[in-house]
Amino acid sequence: MLEKQEGAERRVKMATKFSYRGRTLEELQKMELKDLIKLLPARQRRSLKRGLTDEQKIFMIKVKKYKETKKNKPIKTHCRDMIVMPEMVGLTIQVHRGKEFVPVLIIERMIGHYLGEFALTRKQVAHSAPGIGATRSSAAVSVK
Repeated sequence: MLEKQEGAERRVKMATKFSYRGRTLEELQKMELKDLIKLLPARQRRSLKRGLTDEQKIFMIKVKKYKETKKNKPIKTHCRDMIVMPEMVGLTIQVHRGKEFVPVLIIERMIGHYLGEFALTRKQVAHSAPGIGATRSSAAVSVK
């Protein structure tokens, strides 16, 4: 019975280990961009092959400076089309959603996705009770 428990524990530990297309996070961080591009999905691969935009280049410079200096000030960006790279893992980036900035904690599973996917631009609609004079039926609603 002890052997079964050890096997179960090993499976649990193996399941929690992160890998992206068979590579660990450390391997991904050491890779060059051209090697990383080969692992990404088609849309992201095509986007990175064309090269980073000026806004994306500035953002990546900010990320590198932030990692070197370990500032407390968060990185704010309007660059929603930036692909999450392995260098960004562990950072909290504030992504603009159209009206405000939303803090997004970058984890390993986000690699290869766009920043805009994690800062939704539309809020859920929450309707309340109708106002006075809204419709004829609202006249029957008791006034508190």
